[in-house]
Amino acid sequence: MPSIAVTNLSKVYNPGHTNEVKALDDVSFSLMEGEFAAVLGASGAGKSTLLNILGGMDRPTSGSYLIDDTDVAKYGENELSRFRRLDVGFVFQFYNLLPQLTALENVQLAASVAANPFDSKEVLMEVGLEGRLANFPSELSGGEQQRVAIARAIVKNPKLLLCDEPTGALDSKTGAQIVSLLLDISKTYKKTVILVTHNAKIAEVAERVIHIQDGRIARDEKVEHPLSAKDISW
Repeated sequence: MPSIAVTNLSKVYNPGHTNEVKALDDVSFSLMEGEFAAVLGASGAGKSTLLNILGGMDRPTSGSYLIDDTDVAKYGENELSRFRRLDVGFVFQFYNLLPQLTALENVQLAASVAANPFDSKEVLMEVGLEGRLANFPSELSGGEQQRVAIARAIVKNPKLLLCDEPTGALDSKTGAQIVSLLLDISKTYKKTVILVTHNAKIAEVAERVIHIQDGRIARDEKVEHPLSAKDISW
């Protein structure tokens, strides 16, 4: 049974007007629990629109989006808000940490709004920050801040982890470490991970690679033997 099933998903901005934009056009795919998928495409291909819909931050114009047989596309505003809070963990290119809170407090804040969170300290230890719990974001490197952001997303115990260019603000070595961490988390916590990127190198470690072009899926590949992050020439 797929963890996620997207069927004929489309998103049209300004429908019926001369400036109509079809950001997504009849997109369909499914993912299993614990699968690590990379969504690859150029700027403007529709990657961010897809991620926004999967995360409940936007609505499709048509089509269905099922998680555990429940159609998120039919949710009302209150249901979408609850879905974002409980079922989705977000990791962005920029870390969006609260500067006045320590690493531990940033993660604890996310845990406080979750229904069944993990232990905040244990998650920070899992991402390699056991010695940085009391540090503020300004006292952390970019890679460490991204690790806090990942811990903040995971601590909620979400069904789905969505990552939007999570290595975009990092150097190649640190980016490789973050990708390796996300892979480990996918397996350790059995979370479905969708990583949106324009970096083809990152796609080499994914179990699924979904190529988007002009709002449509140009290619959907199942990778039998993905590389590990340390085996890629970054």
